[in-house]
Formats: sequence, C-alpha cells, structure tokens
Amino acid sequence: MITFTDVTKTYPDGTTALKNIDLEVQKGELLTLIGPSGCGKTTMMKMVNRLIHPSAGTITIHNKDIREYNIHELRWNIGYVLQEIALFPHMTIEENISIVPEMKKWKKKDLTKRIGELMEMVGLEPEKHRKRMPSELSGGQQQRVGVIRALAADPDIILMDEPFSALDPISREQLQKDIRQLQQEIQKTIVFVTHDMDEAMALGDRVCLMKEGEVIQLDTPQNLILKPANSFVKDFIGSRKTPWQTAVDVMVDQTRNKISTIEDYESGLIPEKGTYVLNGNDETYAGAVEDGKRVELPPLQNGMILKEAVNIFEETGHRVLPVMKGERLIGTLSYRDIVLYLKEHSRQEDEVVQK
Repeated sequence: MITFTDVTKTYPDGTTALKNIDLEVQKGELLTLIGPSGCGKTTMMKMVNRLIHPSAGTITIHNKDIREYNIHELRWNIGYVLQEIALFPHMTIEENISIVPEMKKWKKKDLTKRIGELMEMVGLEPEKHRKRMPSELSGGQQQRVGVIRALAADPDIILMDEPFSALDPISREQLQKDIRQLQQEIQKTIVFVTHDMDEAMALGDRVCLMKEGEVIQLDTPQNLILKPANSFVKDFIGSRKTPWQTAVDVMVDQTRNKISTIEDYESGLIPEKGTYVLNGNDETYAGAVEDGKRVELPPLQNGMILKEAVNIFEETGHRVLPVMKGERLIGTLSYRDIVLYLKEHSRQEDEVVQK
C-alpha cells in the first residue's frame, strides 16, 4: 500500500532526520509511529502526502511513486488529522466536514447523507450538531469532527499526527476506543504518530519504534513486549507485559470438538450442558449455546488486550466467550483462563526478579 524504499531526509543545516528507511504499511493496517522527540516519526508521516520531500529514496502508494501523482489529487485521497484539530471557526460543523468532498464535486445529496452517517458513527447526533459552530463543542467533540472530516471524501489513507495529545485523559481514552472500533468498520490504512507508548500499543496493528532517524523495531505490540529487538526497545516499552497481552495470547484452542452448525442445533443434536460455539454454513461465527439454549455472546477480537476482555466478562457475567479473527472463530476464552494465565505470568516475572 505505502512503501518506503531506502528513504533518507537531510536538511540544509546537515541534520539527518531519516536514514535509509525501508518500510511497508499494509492495506487496511493501523501503523503507529513512536519514539523519542526528534526521532523522525513526524517527518516520515508527512512524507506520505508530500508535505516533506525525501532527499533520497522513493515512496510509493499502490506501487506508484508519489511524485507521479497530481499533488491535489494525492492529498484529496489522504485524510489528515492534526493535534490542533484546526476546524475553521467561522464554518458550521457540516461546512467543515464538506470541504474536501465539495472540492471533489460531490453531489449535495450524497454529501448530506455521508455527513449524517459519519456523525452517527462517532456518536454526534447529526440533527443536533450539523449547524453548530466549533466553539459550541467540547474538545473531544471537536476532535471527533476532525476525524470524520478526514474521512469525509472516503480516502484510502488517513494520517493522524498526535491527534489526542491535547485532550484530557477521559476524552483521550474514549477517542482511542472510538478509533479502534471505527477502524474495524472502515478498514482504512492509517499512519498514527504518537509520543504515548500506551496509545501506540493500544491502537496499532503494528508499532514502528524509531530512534535517531532509524527504525529500531517494527512489530506487533505483543512481539515488542515479548521479543524486544534490543535493550533500547526493552527500556522504552518499560514494564507493560501483563496488561498488553491479548485475547489470542491466552486463548484456549478447545473449540474443535465444540463446533457445530446451526442445522445441528435446530435438529437437537447439541448436548445439553456446557458452552458450544456454532459456525454458520460459511464457517463464520453465528452464535453459541449455553445449557442447551441459544444465547448471544459478545465475541472477543483476537487483538483485544486483556484488561478490555476482563471488562467484558465482568459486564456480561458470561463464563466463556468466543475469540474471533475478523468473522472467523479461532478459539474460546474464559475468565478462569485469564486468572490462571496472569498468576503464572506473575510467578515467572517474580522468578526473574529474584534471579
């Protein structure tokens, strides 16, 4: 999707911001860029929409050199969300969201529908907020408008430059949840710059940890924690192992003999006791059975961190929940699985400290 090949950036004063970067951002991936101040993460992100030009190397989107794109068309197809939000204060919320679609000559009817859908998607009541001015919204609401403005023209790529860092902790945590949920629905390619390691780990499908213009480790959050490339990675991440383990790390692959079809259930072929996960005819998750009765169980996505999974168990009271990868069932997880896993993990960490 987005490919950096041997990319270097040296400024006129001799400062080298990026050194021989080779990196690919995959289609539909949310890649977080993290590292100390001055490591080059913002420079890298701004190269994607040609706000900064490389001194050497090439950047391609869909296998086409970005220098070959018309600059306006390139940027129209790349949404951009800033820390400062940068809504136009003299325009209504609707007018702010409409800017790029109007440049692309969208029909009024299509644009009105699009704005309504996007506002509902981020929890802003369209009829209540369309005609409001930015000053009438809270900081968190304004940042939501900034996000959907970037999505308005349905771009392939979204760039997010520390978009939540100026918000209070409660608004920031809520927007992080919104972005994770939104990404599951829209599956855009997102490059997200942050200076907050917890945010990088919570949001990123992969995390790119940088230092002095170089990529030190590009990996999943789990691998950064469990398999740090060197002492810098280990020290930068700090002590985060347990909270950032995911459902799939703890998942028990015990579903194989518990999978049946909906037809089996309707024919009375499901045993009366226990939790049984059902597959539809196309092998996608269709529901579950508890004690012989069909029940709705909230599925856990494989990348969900444990503390979120624990919250779902506590809120719903269910004993066992299915673990999904997209629409596909890959296993089950119980509250007991988590407790046993955490106890074992804690014991292992204590042994390491004692050594």
